[in-house]
Order: sequence, then C-alpha cells, then structure tokens
Amino acid sequence: MTESISLKRLDFRTLIACCLAVAAAQMCITVPTPINGEIQAAFGASGSQVAWVTSAFILPTAILELNFGVVGDLFGRKRLLVLGGFVLAAGELLNSTAQNIEMLWVGQALAGIGAAALFPSSLAVIAAATPGEKERAKAVSSWALSISIASAVGPLSSGLLATVVDFRWAFVPPIVLGLAVGVACWILVTDSKAPEGRTLDWPGQITIALGLTALLWGVIEGGERGWSNPAIVGALALAAVSLVAFFIAEKRSASPMFNLDLLKIPSFAAAAAVALVGMFGFIGTAYCVSIRLGAVMHLSALRAGLPFVILQLIPLLLAPVLGKMLTRVDARWLLTGGLVPMAAGQFWIAALPVTTTSLAAFIGPVLLLGVGFICVVTSLTSAAVNAVPLHMTGMASGATSLVREFGQALGPAVISTIAMSVASSALVGKLSGADVGMEAAAGPLAVVTAGSDSARAAAQSALGHGMAIGVVICGCASLLGAVVTLLLVRKDSVRGTVPVGEPTTQAASA
Repeated sequence: MTESISLKRLDFRTLIACCLAVAAAQMCITVPTPINGEIQAAFGASGSQVAWVTSAFILPTAILELNFGVVGDLFGRKRLLVLGGFVLAAGELLNSTAQNIEMLWVGQALAGIGAAALFPSSLAVIAAATPGEKERAKAVSSWALSISIASAVGPLSSGLLATVVDFRWAFVPPIVLGLAVGVACWILVTDSKAPEGRTLDWPGQITIALGLTALLWGVIEGGERGWSNPAIVGALALAAVSLVAFFIAEKRSASPMFNLDLLKIPSFAAAAAVALVGMFGFIGTAYCVSIRLGAVMHLSALRAGLPFVILQLIPLLLAPVLGKMLTRVDARWLLTGGLVPMAAGQFWIAALPVTTTSLAAFIGPVLLLGVGFICVVTSLTSAAVNAVPLHMTGMASGATSLVREFGQALGPAVISTIAMSVASSALVGKLSGADVGMEAAAGPLAVVTAGSDSARAAAQSALGHGMAIGVVICGCASLLGAVVTLLLVRKDSVRGTVPVGEPTTQAASA
C-alpha cells in the first residue's frame, strides 16, 4: 500500500490549511468551558446534563475518527477536510440558536462529526507529505501548536461574547472558522490518499460506536440514576460486549479500520494509553475549574475563561524550540516532562479552597498544565506516527485521535459523576424544606444557584470538596501516564516491517 500522491516536501499552503482545520476542531472543544455556568443557569441543567454538552461533541469525534481515516485513504483527505469544515459550521449554527439543552446536545454532536473528519485527516495529510523524521517533527509541532492556540482563543472569545452579549454568541466564531476551513482546504490543500487494500469496516465501526457510546452514557448517568439501576448495568454490559466484539471484528476483517498488530509496537501502544489518561486528566481538570468558577462561584464567563487563556500562553513561548526538541530529545522524556508538570498543577488546583477566585492564585497551576499539555500532545502524536510504517500513518493518526478524544470525553463524564456524587453525599442532613426537593430533582448545582442562603453555602462547600477529589483523580491519571511512558515508550524502527505492513494477509488467515 502506497500513498497515491507522495510529496517530497510539505507544501506551505497545505500546512497552513491543515493547521487551520485542527484549530477549528479544537476550538469547538474549548468554547463551552467558560460558559458551563451560563448554560446551567439558562436551561436549569443538572451536573450530568452540563457534562453532556462537552461529551456530545467529543463522542462522535472519537467514534468516527478511525473510519474517517479510512474514508480519507479511499477518497482523498482533501475532500474530507472540506466536508468536515462545513459540517462543523452547521453544528455550531445550531448551537448558536439553541433554545434548550437538548438542542445544544444535537448541535454539539453534529459539530463533533465535522471535527471527526478534521482531526485525523489534517494530521494524515501532514504525515504523508513529510517522509523525513526531522521535517515531520517540525510540521507536527506546528499542528500541535495550532491546537494550543485554539485552546486559548476558544475560552477567551466565548467568555468575552457571553459577558457582553449572550452565551449563544460564543458559537458564532466557530461557524465562521468552520466555513473558512472548508474554503481554505478546497483551495490550498494538496490531496493525498492510500486506497490500496482499504475498505470501509462496518462491523468495526458499528461495534466501536456502540461500545464507546454505551460506556460514556453509563458513566455519566450512573452517578444520578445509581450504579445498580438496570439501565446503567445494561449500558455497561453492552459496552463490554461491544468492545470485545470490536477486537474480534478487527482480527477477522480483511481490511480493518484498526490493525491490531499496531498494538504490538510498544511506543504506539504506550502513546495511545498516555493519550487516553493524559487527556482524561487535562479536560477533567478544565471541566472542574470551569464549573467551580462559573456555576459555583458565579463569576462572569470572561473571568471564568481567563485561567484557560493563561494555560495556553506557555505553549506559545515554547513554539520556537518545540520542533527541535522533538528531533533531539527522546519522546519518552518529553512525554514524562509533560505529564509530571500536569500532575503537579492538578494537585495544586485541588488544594485551592473553592472560594478562591483570584486570577493570581491560578497562574502557577495553570502554567504547569499549559507546559504539560503542549509537551504531551506534541510528543505523543510524534511518537505514535513515527512508530509505524509510512503507509499506516492514516490509521495510526486516526487511532491516536480516537483515544485522545475519548479520553477528553471521559474526563468531564467521570469527574462530574464523582464530584456530584460526593457533593450530594456531603449535603445529606444539611438541607431542609424546598432545598431538599431541589437537590433531589436537579442536584447540588441547582441548590448553589437557587437555594436558600444557608443551602447555597452548604452546597458551595460540598461541591468544592467533590471537585477537589475529582481533580486529585486527574492528577493521579497524569502520574499513571508518566509511569506508562517510562516503562514502555522506546525508540522503534518498524517502518516497512512485515507484521504491520501486510495486514490483509494476516487477517485473511485468521
């Protein structure tokens, strides 16, 4: 299998368009961060309903990325980039006119489908056009830097617009950016594809979609419905069965959307694991901080978004040296050097009292998170793509994106469940009258917004305790990622090796 278009040197216009595409996709993930409190107040949403705002976007992004990687290989990645930009814009248009939480979920899901096309296709175009490791490292660092810039612009623009106008206006810039991506990719991108031996893998797509959707739904709803609820038990059982079925389907497929032999490459497998736990911890922490500042402490959307802008300032300073670091420093040490500061920042945030609203108090921990985030995103992507044969870069980038995005979906889901459950337990016996019914119906966030004075104070303390525990878990996830990195990530030289270079033959014999 070979690339139908092989570029000796990455065209600058193509790089710009691909960076714009991934920036648009990433910006849409961060836009809701400072306005979670505004959304909760406007729609009277519970903690799990607010968590679904982010998860509704990330879930379709995660479950469709692998197959979209195949679609790009078959029909051209340029077409997928163009389509992804326009679909993302359509979803954000729906968000900007949402009249209830359910409509917002639908818009987020549609935008997530567009992002699912943009994430793997943009990276695959870059990887296919840069066969040299040094050139690829520089291009991937630009791609990752675009993610960081978008992560800073997203909360800044949404916080400002929500403060000046209405929170729905926060979704207008992504509409414009999505349209710009569609046009720019159509005009600027040099197309590439690798159709040989590739077909759409429907059994794999269906089973992975069922598995991840059921798992995420069970985790988010389990905290409110109870883990013994038949629907929750059934969802988690369906998730387990579907994920096992996915691996069986991929082993038997003549053209799997994910070649299981890739997991035999230590650096790729480790990078995938680190992507899951690292992004789980990062987005879980961001969710807690946004809820804490917005919904609990009732800061304006702009003030609630400022820590996330600061979080991304360090990556901009690191940009000039990041490409050189990728070629001179082992990915093992860059990953570890990103995960450890992330963990330190997370434990620091957990130690801050919930009543802390001063921006100065958050500068230290969020800078640590910023350093960790850019090092992790850049080095794990480079480690994963460089660990596989050139013709497998589309599949590898799609798989890495899948676990990264699902980690981001799990972050708010798990941490919200933990934080709200702990807070509800802490409120037992501390509420009376109408406040008891309010907490039972809509959870602690409703009490801290509309309860009596004494109930609001109790809910504030309970939520602070719950979110501190959640952020500590995020820090532990980052430390786990560091341990996995130290134990498993090594330099691999597998390009062109037989096991991953001839998936069709092995699959046929299975």
